[in-house]
Amino acid sequence: MHATDHAIDAVGLECPEPLMILRNKVRGMAVGETVAVVATDPSTVRDFTNFCRFMGHELAESSQEGERYRFIIRKRAKAERR
Repeated sequence: MHATDHAIDAVGLECPEPLMILRNKVRGMAVGETVAVVATDPSTVRDFTNFCRFMGHELAESSQEGERYRFIIRKRAKAERR
């Protein structure tokens, strides 16, 4: 995983907590900043993908290592969002 501006440890948390934490973190980030998330809830794969698509942010990385899911999300400016 690459260096990021922020990190969230959502290990052991279940839906909807990881998504709520991510949403609040991204809201306070500057455009272009990244956040790394580590989670154990399989639903985060679907939730984070949909969150990025709906909000227009970039899901820069998504991977699974054993029972841990790792993500990197980059905040986009409103003009960059599709």
